[in-house]
Amino acid sequence: MKPVDVLSQDTPWSQIHTLMVPAYLQTWLMVGIVMLFVVTLGGLLGVVLFNTSKRGLFPHASLNHALSWLVNMGRSLPFLVLMAAIIPFTFWLTGTTIGTPAAVIPMIVAGTPFFARLVENALRELPADVTAVGLVSGGSTWQIITRAQISEALPAIVAGIVLNLISMIEYSAIAGTIGAGGIGYLAVVYGYQRFDNHIMIATIIVLIVTIQLIQFIGDRLVASLQHAKGTHSS
Repeated sequence: MKPVDVLSQDTPWSQIHTLMVPAYLQTWLMVGIVMLFVVTLGGLLGVVLFNTSKRGLFPHASLNHALSWLVNMGRSLPFLVLMAAIIPFTFWLTGTTIGTPAAVIPMIVAGTPFFARLVENALRELPADVTAVGLVSGGSTWQIITRAQISEALPAIVAGIVLNLISMIEYSAIAGTIGAGGIGYLAVVYGYQRFDNHIMIATIIVLIVTIQLIQFIGDRLVASLQHAKGTHSS
């Protein structure tokens, strides 16, 4: 879609889908790429944060404080400010400051520390004996992390993924201001610049329904994991 600078009438309702469907799919493509990096990098960072703390497998106060400071710094800036602040870094990586590639980088930078803190908090909520039992059983560091810590904290981690996914969809809409594509771009170019009320209304409805559906599915998945965990424990 190319930006349109002239005013026009509202897009007929019968034609809304011709603009909305491609934008919606583009949003999910962008969010999917971002979540792949966020869950991988943020999950690893969250595990390291917890295990370098006093309760972890390899306590290291200096490293823990440094990583915690880095995570807090990444969570301090509103996404729009962060997106502008790292423009040189984004351009260095992607060679552009507009479009989907330019939006994916700040979204990853914003989402990774947020998810890392969620993972760390999920592991902190575990009973202290979860790690201790793994050590007594002679498990390796990898086995304790995957089969004890992450396995026991899985419902909370999945809830964190759902929360982060919703945030990334919201960020993708904001990224529309730099021509990132997707629903946000559609809302800016047609809904705002062309004062197209039909597009704006359709965008709002689609976003609300999408977020509600994600939260509903996420809640059911977390509940099933908690039930399975309780059944296994008993």
